[in-house]
Amino acid sequence: MAAQSSFPPGGTWFDSLKKSFVNVPVDTANGDAISTSEFLDASESLTTLFDLLGSVAFKPVKNDMVGNVKKVRDRQLASPGDSSNLQSLVLNELKTKQHTATEGLLWLTRGLDFTAQALRHNTSNASDELSTSFRAAYTSTLKPHHSFLVKPVFSAAMSATPYKKDFYAKLGAESDQAKVKEELGRWLACLEKQVGVLNQFLAKKECKW
Repeated sequence: MAAQSSFPPGGTWFDSLKKSFVNVPVDTANGDAISTSEFLDASESLTTLFDLLGSVAFKPVKNDMVGNVKKVRDRQLASPGDSSNLQSLVLNELKTKQHTATEGLLWLTRGLDFTAQALRHNTSNASDELSTSFRAAYTSTLKPHHSFLVKPVFSAAMSATPYKKDFYAKLGAESDQAKVKEELGRWLACLEKQVGVLNQFLAKKECKW
């Protein structure tokens, strides 16, 4: 039996996403407020990227991100009126002396930053394999925050990445690689922008607990 494709006929992996970061509303007139529901759906959709990397070593990476999405979504469901955007969700949760969702968003943002930096490095350095790009991204994003028990788990995943050509073939057919590159560039730029907004916001004094 042939393996199921990760993208629809004539399309790319990006067409299979429930929600893309390209379609997440960011209200520039309201301090770059990021819409909660769409952002969480886009983050959940991103985690299917780790399935394409084809190694069980990436399961802890994926599970960590999915778990953090759930923490934020649980707060949204518990207090929908205060959670239409991520910034409001955080500030209103912290007023209650709780920080489960805020901490979840912090770790989710770190995971998204890791993914964005790995892909940006790889698309900007044509000769580098994925393992090089993912190791570099891990060193500058997640590694400084991980305990000595967690670091080996994530380091193993970085070494388990497929060859570059095999990974990009899972994003789209060989004849559609120009389209893959274009869609990846657009998706990645939106992901990077939203991660940048959240990094700046979460570094503020009022977001500490």
